[in-house]
Amino acid sequence: MKIFKNLFKTVLILVLSFTAFTSCDVNDDYAPAPVPETNTIVDAVSNSSDYSILLEALQLADGNLTDVLDGEGPFTVFAPNNAAFAAFLLDNNFGALSDIPTDVLAQVLLNHVVSGNAVSSSLTTGYEVNSLSTATPNGNSMSLYINITNGVVINGISTVTTADVSVDNGTIHAVDAVIGLPTVVTFAVADPNFSILKTALTRRDLTFDFVGTLSTANGTAPAPFTVFAPTNDAFVDLLSELNVTSLDDIDEPTLKGTLEMHAVAGANVLAAGLSDGMTIGTLGGNITANITGGATLTDAKNRVSNIIATDVQASNGVIHAISKVLLKQD
Repeated sequence: MKIFKNLFKTVLILVLSFTAFTSCDVNDDYAPAPVPETNTIVDAVSNSSDYSILLEALQLADGNLTDVLDGEGPFTVFAPNNAAFAAFLLDNNFGALSDIPTDVLAQVLLNHVVSGNAVSSSLTTGYEVNSLSTATPNGNSMSLYINITNGVVINGISTVTTADVSVDNGTIHAVDAVIGLPTVVTFAVADPNFSILKTALTRRDLTFDFVGTLSTANGTAPAPFTVFAPTNDAFVDLLSELNVTSLDDIDEPTLKGTLEMHAVAGANVLAAGLSDGMTIGTLGGNITANITGGATLTDAKNRVSNIIATDVQASNGVIHAISKVLLKQD
């Protein structure tokens, strides 16, 4: 009897062992692999009710932007919240996102996206960052003007409210306004280095609407534009040269004629397109470019201005900063 019990116990152990082995084998072969959790830019936007309009915009726009921003990256996204989109729609007379042409919507959204992982500590004041928008005359990447003097402000209109939200494929910075497609006027207004130029362009007695003209959308004459923008230091030097104390001391015909010397209509001329002895026809007359020994412009009075910053690309033209105000021939 004892022998029978031991034999029964041995058989039972073998059966149970075989059953356990085959059960594990079946589970190993047929159990589905666990799906890894992701936290991409699109995931983060999808999981926040305050960014539901941004998500809707990404889904409506051309270019499969949800797939793009779900991809490997890395990308940096300046993400407008629902309030920012509501203000954008109102300011631009759109009743809903669906009223915006899908190709335009795509370019506006891409103007919030930067290639690479641009954390806030890496940002500097200036035009060091370009967006992925190519809604420009030559299809070049759009410039962004970043100012970190008081927080982080983009193009003078959109402020970072929450910085450095890390996700699997990049970084998100929450912003309080939609970053529309900038014109050359946008940058002249946003950049404090051009504050005197802004004052000159907006002087009330001018008989030519520089701001309105230079805001003309690309594809509509006289856009696109190439603007040679004198810095504040350039204007201070001009006042000294003219022996006056302020712009108000310059008569309207002289100021108008001077400003005309800095704008070229119908062309988006990048720095690479300049050459020695190149004649450039501005709204006010011809100037001459030279590049040997450093890019310069010579006006009708043989005064030479250095080109000190190049290729600030807007949606309707390009800006080059210059060190001296150009003057017309008397």
